[in-house]
Amino acid sequence: MTHSFDNIPETALAWHREGIGSVLATVVETWGSAPRPVGSQLAISGEAGIAGSVSGGCVEGAVVTEALDALEDGKRRILEFGVSDDAAFAVGLACGGRIRVMVEPVGSALPLEILEELCAKRKQRIPVAYVVNTEAGTVTLTGSDRHPERFRADRSGFEEDGVTFVGLHNPPLRMAVIGAVHIAQPLVGMARAVGYDPIIIDPRAAFATEERFPDEQIENEAWPDEALENWGIDTRTAVITLSHDPKIDDPAIITALKSKAFYIGCLGSTRTHAKRLTRLEEEGFDAEALARIHGPIGLSIGAKSPAEIAISIMAEVTRVLRQGA
Repeated sequence: MTHSFDNIPETALAWHREGIGSVLATVVETWGSAPRPVGSQLAISGEAGIAGSVSGGCVEGAVVTEALDALEDGKRRILEFGVSDDAAFAVGLACGGRIRVMVEPVGSALPLEILEELCAKRKQRIPVAYVVNTEAGTVTLTGSDRHPERFRADRSGFEEDGVTFVGLHNPPLRMAVIGAVHIAQPLVGMARAVGYDPIIIDPRAAFATEERFPDEQIENEAWPDEALENWGIDTRTAVITLSHDPKIDDPAIITALKSKAFYIGCLGSTRTHAKRLTRLEEEGFDAEALARIHGPIGLSIGAKSPAEIAISIMAEVTRVLRQGA
């Protein structure tokens, strides 16, 4: 679910297959500034092992106790906890509130085949929603076409009926940065800080070095189009070209335009971008396809330094992710 690609469902599945039993606990409702968002999960084994978190520590013990009881009777339950001001302050909140946690034993309330399919889709980076009718007890998996606004906003939660919970499993965000230039250095750091898994692609090995990009994924051998095809682009991917060299940028843009990347942005002046569009039109792309490109890249905030330009890029990527193009 939201921010849940930390192998929690996979851990629950593994424990079940090991024969020790497992339970998935999911935050379904909480106070406004909670340390764990709605959709966060905790896996509990039949031996009281845990993985993940539903509250930052203040209710985990009680959830584990209830989970072990749920393993005995096989029934789903929704727990509600009132969090005192003191307890809230201890986990980083300004004031108390309440939290509701859905507890589902695997193999009964949470059917094994549903969990297996969920894990398979997560492995394939396919956006999927886990939908539970808490009154009828039915469980289904649906695609992003059923809940586009929720997927765009990464917002798990109850539908308006108050009984249908939709838990999102959005693949982790990724960003391909073409051109290991000065702007790329602060950009990949910002991208990682807000949840992206970035890769720097530049066939100019002198630019794309570990010294300039420590601890980052670098591709400096393959040409950008080949590198992107090998890496894979999907609906949770942003592609950004920064090299200022059409020989490097254009193959990446062409590959991105043929993909479902949610964001394509290109560095360069208005004049440079106009020339770029002309070249791409000659490659056979129509006006609708070319309109997907954000160029000149970034929000217009008067950015001057590489770091400021990176801020403008990151802001535009975020706007497109959350509000659409």
